[in-house]
Amino acid sequence: MTLERLWQVLDPLWADPRVLSALFCGSAAAVVLLKRLGHRRIQQKMEEARRARDLALERMEKAARRFKQENPGTQTAHILSLTMVELAEKLKEGSLSPESVLYSYMGKALEVNREVNCVIDFIHGCEDQLQKVKQQKEKGLLYGIPVSIKDHIDCKGHVSSAGLVKFLGQVKEEDSVIVQVLKSQGAIPFVKTNIPQTMINYDCSNLIFGQTLNPLNHQKTPGGSSGGEGALIAGGGSLLGIGSDVAGSIRLPSSFCGLCGLKPTGFRISKLGVISPITGMNSVIGMLGPIARDVDSLALCMKALLCEEMFRLDPTVPPIPFDEEVYTSSKPLRIGYYEEDGYFQPSPSMKRAVQQTRKLLQEAGHTIVPFAPPKIDYMVDELFTRGIFSDGAAHLVDSFKGDIVDPNLKSQFNTYKLPALVKRILAIILKPIVYRTEFIAKWRKQKLDVILCPVLGPAFNHGYAGKLFAATSYTNLYNVLNFPAGVVPVSTVTRADEEELKHYRGHYEDPWDKRLKEAVEGAVGLPVAVQCVALPWQEELCLRFMKEVENLSRGMRRNA
Repeated sequence: MTLERLWQVLDPLWADPRVLSALFCGSAAAVVLLKRLGHRRIQQKMEEARRARDLALERMEKAARRFKQENPGTQTAHILSLTMVELAEKLKEGSLSPESVLYSYMGKALEVNREVNCVIDFIHGCEDQLQKVKQQKEKGLLYGIPVSIKDHIDCKGHVSSAGLVKFLGQVKEEDSVIVQVLKSQGAIPFVKTNIPQTMINYDCSNLIFGQTLNPLNHQKTPGGSSGGEGALIAGGGSLLGIGSDVAGSIRLPSSFCGLCGLKPTGFRISKLGVISPITGMNSVIGMLGPIARDVDSLALCMKALLCEEMFRLDPTVPPIPFDEEVYTSSKPLRIGYYEEDGYFQPSPSMKRAVQQTRKLLQEAGHTIVPFAPPKIDYMVDELFTRGIFSDGAAHLVDSFKGDIVDPNLKSQFNTYKLPALVKRILAIILKPIVYRTEFIAKWRKQKLDVILCPVLGPAFNHGYAGKLFAATSYTNLYNVLNFPAGVVPVSTVTRADEEELKHYRGHYEDPWDKRLKEAVEGAVGLPVAVQCVALPWQEELCLRFMKEVENLSRGMRRNA
């Protein structure tokens, strides 16, 4: 049949409204049907992942129960009460066995998970690793220490999901470099922890494994994207976790959960074997780092990681071992500080934490110097926002094909889907600047050793993190600058803080300022932290400063 003949046959049909209506209805029904079939396939993949998690946790529970039955005299409560440094010493001297420690933490992690939903997989090879550790001739720095691992860091035989259906079923054939190094130092990676979908959010929710709660207050998020780590460690189910940080993803869970966390300089720790749904990050440097209950644990972890094994496995990592002399120094410091950045007004407790810590440092003999970060608005709008999505967020959006967007990510995701033309117009409006050089020049001019500043907090109520990405200006600044930055809890939210929050207006009195007030309210008794910063490659100095703050703030935490 020729095209003309076909048209003659169809032409009368187009004129019939009933036929047109049927065609349109049929097309719409087909679209709806295809969408439903697509959603059903997605749901099936999610259900399979949840079943796999449940089976893994059942296996973990059986192993922990078996050990408990066979070793009824194990002092679990005592083991769980020890700091990581104390535990490492007892394991090394042989007064505690690696088995008693591993299975005690397995049992506690299961207990915490039932309460807050933070564990997404049991690393079943941990029992084999336990036997290998016992047979090692030389005991590594982390001999027998159980370690929790963030979801997207590869572990052999397990999936790194990033909270996306796209990555489900992709079982990794080998460990990431950081997991290999941990094992070489005698550590025992034993669980993987939950994250927000895509990890570009500081909540901790995805449609595969659900919402993780803050163990200190279930109405609050534990933060993100290393939120599962924060929740598990704060709940007592782990004492050392490995997270990652692109805009504050180690520091925000540490702040929200009352923990210590370190974001190192980019490339000081290997990132080989870590997946990401984002490509083309230009001016923003993401990195891996530790989360723990105290600063000494962070220092021990860094000392263990910065070893010949890491430098051998990843020659792109500069072979700079940990400088113990810098960490243990007692030389007075010249400390720059700021109470707010001029972009997002801090909550009352954030500001008070810096003020009180500054006073304690001054009384301890350190020199305190006011410091104002230059051009924060340009840093956030130009260098951070454009730098993290230098491909126009195309790869991130593409990762959602065959997936469903988590409700907590929708407001952000809608921005990422803006047409390329709109993004280009925005890019013209936002003028690039040479920022890092300007910042360091100001630092040098004031002869600073380190900087004390706020970190976002206290913990947010559920649903707000995805609507307040700009509030990460206090943390994402140091991803753009690529400076090491750590978080130390120093106080708790008081009733006076909560009362003052009622009068919070923000810098611009816009919807985002109003949201911050709503996000942090109802936090009396929750931890408040500060941020400690050093120049690139000076992790040891950053940790030394964090240790000083930790020691000085002990009285403040008790009296809060």
